[in-house]
Amino acid sequence: MPAAAPRPATRMPRADVGPFLQAIAAMRPDAQTELAFTDPYTLLVAVVLSAQATDASVNKATVGLFAEAPGPAEMVVLGAEGVSRHIRVIGLWQAKARNVVALSEILLRDHGGQVPHDRAALEALPGVGRKTANVVLNVAFGEATMAVDTHIFRLGNRTGIAPGKNVREVEDGLVARIPPDMLRQAHHWLILHGRYVCKARRPECWRCAAAAWCRFKFKEMK
Repeated sequence: MPAAAPRPATRMPRADVGPFLQAIAAMRPDAQTELAFTDPYTLLVAVVLSAQATDASVNKATVGLFAEAPGPAEMVVLGAEGVSRHIRVIGLWQAKARNVVALSEILLRDHGGQVPHDRAALEALPGVGRKTANVVLNVAFGEATMAVDTHIFRLGNRTGIAPGKNVREVEDGLVARIPPDMLRQAHHWLILHGRYVCKARRPECWRCAAAAWCRFKFKEMK
């Protein structure tokens, strides 16, 4: 059985990157984030809460949270203790509750209650790093960004599409190598492919439509 950690693969030839992505796209042509949200604000909060948590667990937590606090003003009134009541089912809930309230205060104070369409302004918010900013820019504002989570980091290395020692190296490699017209949607194709097919402990190569282009040396084709 292949190891859980990504094994650095031979770099995939650039000419194979497009066909590889087309193949995984065909498996999920309408791929999109699995986080539940209604607007840029609820997306931002959901992504902040998703750090070291599954999308499914976050969606369970935000049903009640967003019903009570659908915007930053309501979230500030709810306060960290009120937010905590809804999100105890996810990891790091205490720090996340404080961050959600703090970022809501900043949105109200500095951005008119709106989520800024600006990377620097997003990354200045409590609990928001580069990955979270990339998700918001991609999903809420339609930018061709690449948010590298654990799934995309694994695929970048395992398949050879963009090997890298850290998430920034993988991100930069993907942005440089993916055809521009595929880059925005590739974020979703890769995440869902890693979540449901190219799994950490045992990649299900036998049902991967992109196996012919993948550079992983330990494929199990059954």
